[in-house]
Amino acid sequence: MSRTISPLVPAFLLLLCLGLQLANGSVTDTIGPGQSLTTSETIVSAKGKFELGFFSPGNSTRNYVGIWYKKDSNRTVVWVANRERPFPNSSAVLTLNPDGNLVISGGRMEYTVANTSAGRDTYAMLLDTGNLRVTKRVSGVVLWQSFEHPTDTVLPGMNVSDFTTGWSLTSWKSTEDPAPGPFTLHLGSWNKLLRGSWKELFVMKGSEIYWSSALIGRLADILVIVGESVTWRSKYTDEMLRMVLDASGQLRLLSWAEVDRSWHLLPSPKCGAYALCGDYSICSETTDRGCDCLPGFKQVVAEGIKSSGRGCVRKIDLKCGNYTKFFPLSQVDWPSNPNKLDISDSVECMSACSTNCSCIAYAYDHRNHDCLVWEGPLLNVKQLSEDDGYGNDFYLKLDPSELSTKGHKNAKVAGLLWAAIIPTISLALVFSLFVYCVRRKKELKENGDDLLLLDLSMTIESNSSELTESIRHGNSRRGEVKMPLFSFASVSAATDNFSDANKLGEGGFGPVYKGILLRGDEVAVKRLSRKSGQGWEELKNEAILIATLQHKNLVRLLGCCIEGDEKILVYECRKAQDTRLGETDSNHSRGCSRTSLSTSVFQIKDYS
Repeated sequence: MSRTISPLVPAFLLLLCLGLQLANGSVTDTIGPGQSLTTSETIVSAKGKFELGFFSPGNSTRNYVGIWYKKDSNRTVVWVANRERPFPNSSAVLTLNPDGNLVISGGRMEYTVANTSAGRDTYAMLLDTGNLRVTKRVSGVVLWQSFEHPTDTVLPGMNVSDFTTGWSLTSWKSTEDPAPGPFTLHLGSWNKLLRGSWKELFVMKGSEIYWSSALIGRLADILVIVGESVTWRSKYTDEMLRMVLDASGQLRLLSWAEVDRSWHLLPSPKCGAYALCGDYSICSETTDRGCDCLPGFKQVVAEGIKSSGRGCVRKIDLKCGNYTKFFPLSQVDWPSNPNKLDISDSVECMSACSTNCSCIAYAYDHRNHDCLVWEGPLLNVKQLSEDDGYGNDFYLKLDPSELSTKGHKNAKVAGLLWAAIIPTISLALVFSLFVYCVRRKKELKENGDDLLLLDLSMTIESNSSELTESIRHGNSRRGEVKMPLFSFASVSAATDNFSDANKLGEGGFGPVYKGILLRGDEVAVKRLSRKSGQGWEELKNEAILIATLQHKNLVRLLGCCIEGDEKILVYECRKAQDTRLGETDSNHSRGCSRTSLSTSVFQIKDYS
């Protein structure tokens, strides 16, 4: 058995859905033709990021239509539709009229937010970017959007127009009054002469400059220049960021932190506030000092107190007609209020300022080939860091005596530096030499010289002259005769590890060996026996005795070796003739024999 469904049922269900949707505005992001939002209703963007509805700031009873962050319980408002036309009662509604206009009405008041006159084929949608759009339903053409009518906040994705249309952002009058305040944010150049060539981000208070940034490129992380337009392109699409011009005239960049669910101020330039340091001052972004006077200027003293915020004055006034010079400043952000001259050469630009008594500084913009001169008080000069790509050269006109004084001061400083550096270097060299000598002495004491490298002829002559000098001064009597100290390893190598083949003889104090040097010369090596009973004192006395006795028939002591328990004396070898008679034979080389060594030893005893 079939049942017939009444045609009223689908219509009833459709009306029920529409009624539920209108009863709870937070479930939709759209206002259709003829639909309205009351003061208790809102619409929410698709992903729940932004919310649109009526709000009353602080303790006010006035009603405004605005957009705020959905997750922020404090309802941080980023856009206000009727900031100059608040509605005093709670009966106000926001309606998309059948003619396509978005209108706020209440009582006898009516305020048109968007005038499109596009008919019923329109709808208003709140996007997850915070942008409210009125769009044609069929073609998708955007008829109006809140991003093109900002109040005090810039959001990521917002196109902040271009440098030629006079786009601006206006602060609230107070924290509880969204009405337009005294501060406006501009893009471009406030100096019409420079428009299109010198792009800035600056704040004005009424008709006066209150704050200015460096070139717009310094904000490249958030503001991107495309031709003559600027767009905020955030690298982090999921991050909640906003740039707001607050009621105090400060431009603040804030980021939302999920950890504590609050807004955090991102770092801003230290020298950002307009005229922070006063006239003729320079603000440094890289040092803790902040404000300082320009070269040739001194701080203003008021009531006996120096104040950096009051600015600076010249130390020596410029006199028109007198010869002047320019003091160069590098890596700076130019001051405000320049005038542009029709000159495209840096030398001519300098000459133009030099001959103009009113000109106090000049700069040449090599990027745009512009000559910039300053005639009024210098404000907002900033010293940038070395790695900042937007630093410029700047030339300040001073009295010549100021430049010569600075040169004298620089020379004096350089002199003081050298006076401190030279003694320091000298002390370092002396200390290094002392360390080297101590180490060398220690190495010689521990390791000794290499016996194999000994030049016998030179050593004998040197020892003879030194010994003569030593005896003349009486040092030998005090036991201060100097002798070379050989390493045990080199002595062992010279004697072929004290081999029997090199053994010349043996007495009560130990064996005597022949040592052969690299040059072919031979020496006698007396190795004291550990059983001989001859100790350090006996060894020293023997060495002194032999070293101080000089006779043509006596062998000379060349040096010794003392390592561990080893006590070794190294002697000169004479020819194998009877050295007692002093006979010589050129056909015989200097060599060692048992006879020559024993004869010399006996003669030592005779002389002793």
